[in-house]
Order: sequence, then C-alpha cells, then structure tokens
Amino acid sequence: MKNSIHQFRVKNAQNKEVDLSDFKGKVVLVVNTASKCGLTPQLKNLEELYQQYKAQGFEIIGFPSNDFAGQEPLSSEKAEEFCMINYGVTFPIMEKVHVKKGKEQHELFKFMGEHTSGLFNYPKWNFHKYLIDKNGEVVDYFVPITQPTDKKVKQKIEALLSK
Repeated sequence: MKNSIHQFRVKNAQNKEVDLSDFKGKVVLVVNTASKCGLTPQLKNLEELYQQYKAQGFEIIGFPSNDFAGQEPLSSEKAEEFCMINYGVTFPIMEKVHVKKGKEQHELFKFMGEHTSGLFNYPKWNFHKYLIDKNGEVVDYFVPITQPTDKKVKQKIEALLSK
C-alpha cells in the first residue's frame, strides 16, 4: 500500500471525500487540468481516451490547478462544469489543488513525483499525466504536450489493461 495511490483520500469538485482505494484493479491516468491553457483542448482527447477504454477498467482523474500562469481561475465546481459543458467530460474532476513541487504541493502529486524518475517527474505545466497500474503504482508519466490519444499512451494503457 505504501507504493500505491490507493492510500490517499482526495476531495471531488463538490468537496466530498473520494477514497482512491476505490480504483483498485483499474488502470488510472491522473492529469492536472486548467481551463485557460493552450493545452485545454486535450480535455476532448482525454474524454475520447476514457470512452475508448473505460469498459475495460480504465479511469481518468482530473485535478484542476492554478499553479501555472494563473490558467485555472475557476473554483473546483466551476472547473468541473467547464470541462463537462465545453468538452463533454464524464470522467471525475476533483478539487482544485497545487501540483507544482514545493511546500503547498498536494500529497498525491508529491507521492507520484517521488515514485517516478526523470527530468519531468513533477508537473512543470498543465496537463501532466501520470499512468497508474491496477495495483495503484505509478508506472509512467507523459509530459503536457503529449496528446492523450498518442499511440505511445494507448499502447501503455493497453499493456496495463491486459495484465
């Protein structure tokens, strides 16, 4: 459990607690979102990815964040509403959190950064994506410019779903 996101509880956009152990047995993509970013149209591709794989046990969890250039000025609830209305998002959007490395960083993002390596193991911009296996372990990440529907992303998701 120590090396798993399943040990964490987070709040959704309505401020209700969500136990990430509810995602045991699922492959999860955790992404920090923003409504005013040049990468915001990725929400459409994230939803497409979600629809393609959710029946096989795939989930996406979005966390709005205002850490980068003030590109998420909306409240948690308004950010969720924005995602649903403008991009048809049906995957869960959580509370607005700090994802950038530092003392205010949300514990989940600190954990995910600590359990990956490389130059970009912590979010440096909006739409950083962490890939989590069925046991809740962080297995990879994708930098913000990587499209959610990129062949490499899909191959890694498919490989984890087939395990």
